[in-house]
Amino acid sequence: MLLRVNNLCVDSFQNNKQFPICKNLNFSVDAGETLGILGESGSGKSISVLSILQLLPPSLSITGGNIFFTSKEGIEKDLVQLHTKELQSIRGTEIAMVFQEPMTSLNPVFTCGDQVLETIVRHKTNLRRTEARDQVFELFNKVKLPEPQRIFNSYPHQLSGGQKQRVMIAMAISCNPRLLICDEPTTALDVTVQKSILDLLKELQADLGMSILFITHDVSVVAGIAQRILVFYKGEIVEQGEVKQILSDAKHAYTRGLLACRSAVHKKGERLMTLEDFNSQNTNYNSNFQDAKIAIANNSSLTEINTPKQRVLLSIQNMEVAFRNSAGIFNKSSKNQILHHINIDVFKGETLGLVGESGSGKTTIGRAIMKLIETETGEIFFNGKLTNHLEKKELQNFRKKVQIIFQDPYSSLNPKITVGEMIAEPLIVHNLCKSSAERKKRVMQLLKQVNLSGEHYSRYPHQFSGGQRQRIGIARALAVEPELLILDESVSALDVSIQAQILNLLNNLKKTLNLTYIFISHDLNTVRYMSDRLIVLKDGRIVEQGNTDDIFKAPKSEYTVKLIEAIPGGQ
Repeated sequence: MLLRVNNLCVDSFQNNKQFPICKNLNFSVDAGETLGILGESGSGKSISVLSILQLLPPSLSITGGNIFFTSKEGIEKDLVQLHTKELQSIRGTEIAMVFQEPMTSLNPVFTCGDQVLETIVRHKTNLRRTEARDQVFELFNKVKLPEPQRIFNSYPHQLSGGQKQRVMIAMAISCNPRLLICDEPTTALDVTVQKSILDLLKELQADLGMSILFITHDVSVVAGIAQRILVFYKGEIVEQGEVKQILSDAKHAYTRGLLACRSAVHKKGERLMTLEDFNSQNTNYNSNFQDAKIAIANNSSLTEINTPKQRVLLSIQNMEVAFRNSAGIFNKSSKNQILHHINIDVFKGETLGLVGESGSGKTTIGRAIMKLIETETGEIFFNGKLTNHLEKKELQNFRKKVQIIFQDPYSSLNPKITVGEMIAEPLIVHNLCKSSAERKKRVMQLLKQVNLSGEHYSRYPHQFSGGQRQRIGIARALAVEPELLILDESVSALDVSIQAQILNLLNNLKKTLNLTYIFISHDLNTVRYMSDRLIVLKDGRIVEQGNTDDIFKAPKSEYTVKLIEAIPGGQ
């Protein structure tokens, strides 16, 4: 047994008050195995593993229990009792960690090679710098980074998300750790990049003989890499066991609820189950998936996706987008072509899905439609009217009819103003209400429409959860009564249960307000559930388009086949 956690308790200390965060955690990791930790945000997953390395924030402290780790010498040590110097000798050398967001974990002012080099030099003091440099190149080859020399001299912002994550993995395995902790390492990555990272971790584990502690909120991901699973809920482990056993016959109701929330187990347009639905059927969560599904179906109507009317709402014809880079006084500027000959018709009342890897042009299409970036060539028509060269007033009216909801609701909400002021802002800009009292009444209606309450009116963005912030973003977009909503990765970073709530909300709003959606996502299961038609993009070109179900059943493009095969756990 490599790691043994006994009755671990972690408490928060704020304003002279003590709050439990993790309660009596008991689990173990065997040599060479992968243990998955599954649960929603706030369930205690990350706190439990940060406790292992004693990396808790200042407001949190371990208040009970033991964490026993067996070193390379075969000596079992209680990490809770070790001094800082002893812990430092274990961090990085025997236990290493890969964090969720490599961009914030890598230092932006140093090259990727220098950062990995520093880790090796710090822990292997007997190595000369030239020898350490050679080891960096070996590591970059081991994690399958292309052009190791170029990557060595590149800064983090010059690499893709998958490449940055590989650099982090190279840094983590540089000292051959016995235990590798991976905290949401594939969140927000494209499905193909995600698969490549998971495959890489499995290869490295077999090669180096290390154990992996893998944290995620994605059931499909943990099913593809772990042998055993721990399910966290409100700081406690509510279920643990073999992956196959838990996925096929979960004992705890919360686990059943998590499994039932996935869009992959629902038909298109069918109302997604949520944890609240499970709870409403039985306060102990003891109903199984099918029983709860039948009960909910009997008590509430399904959300039906409107049959698209064959009226073109938005038409993109032969659109191209390029970014120009200035090369200085004596050199010509270079042109980077992003989109090539894009032709898309969006029909009134439909949901059109856009899928593809990072850099394929999905988001660029959405921004070009909104006139946030300039197009090189081509024409965009909305309701039959050309939008390429709109005057200021015409552009304002166009943006009233077409709204965009971004991936990260926190960064797209102004932290300095209240939710009420935020939602009222577009009403003021477009002069839609005559008085402040009328505006407030309208904001209250919008909050109710997205399942928030009037008491949220005076709160600030930081006081809301991720799912609530996304609802606020939706309410703000709906304030001007748009016809078309562009949803740019709007649910990709949300927990599966919160994601189900937002998708249900979007489908309900589409039906009641007669909305049309362009749904941009790298989550193919979600796209399949939401979209009537699908467009597949690669390197700024459309490689396939058609009915969503037809494409999933019989893809014509090799690239589409590759994307579908990369879905965690299969379709």
